[in-house]
Amino acid sequence: MPVDYATLMALEVPATTQRYTAKDSILYALGIGMGADPMDEEQLRFVHEKDLRAVPTQAIVLALPGMWVRESGLDYARIVHGEQSAEFHAPIPPEGEVTGTLRIADVIDKGEGKGALVYAERILTDTATGAKLATLRQTIFARGDGGIGGPAHSQPPVHAIPDREPDGRVTLATVPQQALIYRLSGDYNPLHADPAAAERVGFPGPILHGLATFGVAAHALLMGVCGYDPDRLASIAGRFTAPVFPGESFETDYWIDGSEVSFRTRVAGRDAIAINNGRATLR
Repeated sequence: MPVDYATLMALEVPATTQRYTAKDSILYALGIGMGADPMDEEQLRFVHEKDLRAVPTQAIVLALPGMWVRESGLDYARIVHGEQSAEFHAPIPPEGEVTGTLRIADVIDKGEGKGALVYAERILTDTATGAKLATLRQTIFARGDGGIGGPAHSQPPVHAIPDREPDGRVTLATVPQQALIYRLSGDYNPLHADPAAAERVGFPGPILHGLATFGVAAHALLMGVCGYDPDRLASIAGRFTAPVFPGESFETDYWIDGSEVSFRTRVAGRDAIAINNGRATLR
């Protein structure tokens, strides 16, 4: 049966607890391209156990809530991850135990045949102390679920990229096996590993996870704006606008306005914007 607005808003997703190790933090960092230059001491801080620090966006893959989307009643085959944001309240420890709690924050019904936007919010806390580590928000475009009802209201405006030349650009390469590395942090969708699965939905080969590209963009900001100090990155958000492939390089342009950084991530060598309307804030 198709899901309706009231059922979706009342959805209860059990909290998830995860104990993770330094190896998990290193694996995530490798999955977004950290350590590409093994002589770069700044990158080594994220991929070597000596004085290890976690990449802030690792919060997104910790204490994942399982297959809640598949079990929600939404048309899972037509789900698209539209937007992602992460607000960091404290540094992510390189190892520890965390708990994630998810709720549906809002639903915007675009109308019969036009899909619906589902806004999910997940709070990540330190299990032992209860301290809040991150607030993670994702927007899901449920293309097959228009007409589910709910109050009429419009979609929030997207962040506007400044109309001037960027203040800087960081180019980062990925390797052909990038998706095979990233998936080990918890996203085992065969679209990112199985050529036959990718071909069935119209791609010439497995595509890179959107959240892996999001991590590459965060890496670019850590490099270009934060001096590789992860504590300076207070938040990051962006819209996924085009599929990309493992092995491609990404150019992240950024614009600095005080503590606000706008960014856009393009695929080098072809006319495709992977992440648009990006916004980060700095401490």
